[in-house]
Amino acid sequence: MKFFLLFSNLKIYYPDKIGFYIAEFMKRMAKYFIVAFISLTSGAVMFSQSGPESLAVTDSSTQSLIKQQLTENIFTVREIDISGNKKTKESVILRELPFGSGDTYALSELVKKFEDARKQLMNTALFHEVVVALKSFEGNNVDIMVAVKERWYLFPIPYIKFVDRNLNQWLVEQNAKLSRVNYGIKLLYNNVSGHNDKLNLYLINGYTKQISLSYDRPYIDKKMKWGINTGLAIGRNREVNYNTINDKQVFFKDTNNFVRSFFRVFGEATYRPAIKTRHRFGISYTVETITDTIVALNPSYFTNGRDKIAFPEFYYLMNYIDVDYNPYPLKGYIAELYVAKRGLNNIINMWLLSAKASGSWEIAKKTYFGARLAGAIKVPFCQPYFNQRFLGYSDFFMQGYEYYVVDGVAGGYAKAVLSREILNLGFHVKRKKDVIPYRVPFRAYAKTFVNAGYAYHPDPGTNILNNRMLYSAGLGIDIITHYDFTLKFEWSFNLLGENGLYLHRKSYF
Repeated sequence: MKFFLLFSNLKIYYPDKIGFYIAEFMKRMAKYFIVAFISLTSGAVMFSQSGPESLAVTDSSTQSLIKQQLTENIFTVREIDISGNKKTKESVILRELPFGSGDTYALSELVKKFEDARKQLMNTALFHEVVVALKSFEGNNVDIMVAVKERWYLFPIPYIKFVDRNLNQWLVEQNAKLSRVNYGIKLLYNNVSGHNDKLNLYLINGYTKQISLSYDRPYIDKKMKWGINTGLAIGRNREVNYNTINDKQVFFKDTNNFVRSFFRVFGEATYRPAIKTRHRFGISYTVETITDTIVALNPSYFTNGRDKIAFPEFYYLMNYIDVDYNPYPLKGYIAELYVAKRGLNNIINMWLLSAKASGSWEIAKKTYFGARLAGAIKVPFCQPYFNQRFLGYSDFFMQGYEYYVVDGVAGGYAKAVLSREILNLGFHVKRKKDVIPYRVPFRAYAKTFVNAGYAYHPDPGTNILNNRMLYSAGLGIDIITHYDFTLKFEWSFNLLGENGLYLHRKSYF
């Protein structure tokens, strides 16, 4: 904590790596002359995650006077100065700020608003670094600076992805076969017009022959509340997961012919009335075709032995996000609600309701606790195999069961994790024209976790993991580095008495 007593103009001091000092001063003819600079540490960012410390001065009467003035004075935001945004529109940055010109706050509240603003701007995935700081003030009017370091937005890069559900399944069960890898080129163009819009083009070969194109623009109106998202995908496969036997996916492959083809187009209207909540109202249309061989192997793959289906889907998705860092939250809350109607007749007829919620808390210095709940139900319960995917797919899975899938129509899981930061490295690259340095991070967290889950299936057949409580536990290390790339090493134990090392990766590329 550093303090400076000034008797004239305010000066803002920036150390090379850490620092932010909020100063309050009274003019020379006032009864007292005090300026308190609050120093908070968070790398190049102006606030620590734990919030501002209390003021301290050597003279007790002066300390009392400071406390009285900081408590009683209300400050008005006069100007917001934005710098470093070469591509991003100022309106997009202002949209994320929890304050605006003309707003009034007590100093303690304004300090918290600065950290909230930094968090929101970082979670847009538009910037490497963000500084929100007091620039100057005159009387009770304050000017605020927002300095950003933009990311690179255009990525014409090779596309390589395993088609299996996780790395372990590909490495162990599929013997790391290259035939089970999709490869190609993807063009990711983020922030196309400076409005945080995204244009994605995928040209994929390998396991799946696919072309997909999508465009997402979060703001299309002057009030910046409504947006649009649209896209299409067309492709075909030589291999299909046609059934689940003994809690394992079973595949059929034809090396000479394609056994599945698909086409999907969708459109969404998005609504974001404030900052933390977004609503999506969407409609999609899907066409899928399989060969007679797949129908013979599993007549219930679609409905009544059909080899082709075409259906619309209407859906509503609500996301609430209030966390410190979206790719790897350590503090805050996330909630999601999804309601969908798939199909309009007996060929495809399903209502789907799913919900997810998670919370993360710092319980001690560099020590965090997180909990996650998720559940879903599909009605009517009698669904074709096409609609029975449940535990083990995408992010709806339990640790320790990476080699298994648990199909079903109702159920969910609960997870808890205790983690501690064990490494936080990074180096800065700064050019003269940069407002703030560019930081390449490398962080690591040691963790221990437990899972519990359940999946109901009206006719499980040979699958033994349905209709029973499932448990698992383990420990691991998570690594987070450049462009939000996350790699997880986990040693898990499950209800079947099995244990082993499992790998998970996640990237926002």
